Amino acid sequence: MGVPPEVLNERFGVPGVVRFEAVPAGFVRGVVTAEVADAQIYLHGAHVTHYRRRHELPVLFLSRRARFEPGASLRGGVPVIFPWFGPRVGHPSAAQHGIVRTAAWTVESTEHDGTIVLRLDAAAVAWRQPFALRYRVAVGAALDLALEIENTSREPFTFEAALHSYLAVSDVRRVTLTGLAGATYADKTADMARRTESHGPLRITGETDRIYVDTSATCVVEDPGWRRRLVVAKDGSRTTVVWNPGSEKGGRIADLGEDEWTRMLCVEPANALDGAVTLSAGARHTLRTVIRSEPLAA
Repeated sequence: MGVPPEVLNERFGVPGVVRFEAVPAGFVRGVVTAEVADAQIYLHGAHVTHYRRRHELPVLFLSRRARFEPGASLRGGVPVIFPWFGPRVGHPSAAQHGIVRTAAWTVESTEHDGTIVLRLDAAAVAWRQPFALRYRVAVGAALDLALEIENTSREPFTFEAALHSYLAVSDVRRVTLTGLAGATYADKTADMARRTESHGPLRITGETDRIYVDTSATCVVEDPGWRRRLVVAKDGSRTTVVWNPGSEKGGRIADLGEDEWTRMLCVEPANALDGAVTLSAGARHTLRTVIRSEPLAA
C-alpha cells in the first residue's frame, strides 16, 4: 500500500507544519498546519480534500458519503483529472475523467511553509504513453495548486486535464458566479450544444454542466449566506467547467448525501475540448489555480 506514514514523516515531515498519517482503507494523507491555514492531501489520487484559513469556514466541499475505498474516486475536494476529461472518446468502458484520480502518488518533497509536492508517472498506472506529473500543493492565505505535465516520450502527446474544484457554499441556489459573461460554452445537458453566456451573473437554477471554451478569466462566487466570496484564478488554462447536478440528478448520485448538491459548486480550471493541449517530445505544461476566500462587504 505504498510507503508507510512513519517513513514519510522521517523523510518529509516538518514538525508542527507537515505530517503524514494512515486513515481507513489503508490510505495515507498529508496534514498541513501552515501559519494561516490548514489542509489535507491524500496520496490516493493526489486529492486535496480540505482547505481552510484559520478561524474561517472550509473552502472545499467533501461529501459525507465520499467513498474512501481502493479504486474509488473521492466525491469532493479537488480531484485531479488527466489525460481525458469526462468519458474517453471511443472507449466507453474507460474510467470517467482519466486514470490518475485513483492512482497512488508518491511524495517528492515538502517545504517549511506547508507545501507538498507529489509525483506520478505513466508506469505507475500502466499507461502506454510516457508522461510524468508533478503536483505542487501550497497551503497559505490561498490554496495554490499547480499540476505540471511532462511528455517524456519521443512523440507528441495530446491530453485534457482539470483541477475539479468542489467549492463549499451555503446554498448553491443563492450564490452568483461572475467572470464568464459572454463566453461560449458547450452545454452537456443539451447534447453539447454551443451557447453564449449572458452578460449578467450566472445563477444555478437546476442541473448545470457547462464547458466554457477560450477563456482564461478569473471566476468569483459570491455567497451572501456565508458572507464571503470565493475567487478562482488560473494559469495555463483556456477552459472553465461549471457543474452542479441539481436536485433530480443529485439525488441519484450514490456518494452524494441527500440535498448535498445544494452545498457545492464546481468551478474547474481545465484544458478540455477546444482547449486540449498537445505537447511535443520533452515539453511541459503547467495547469495552475489559486483559490482564496474574501469577506463580502457589509
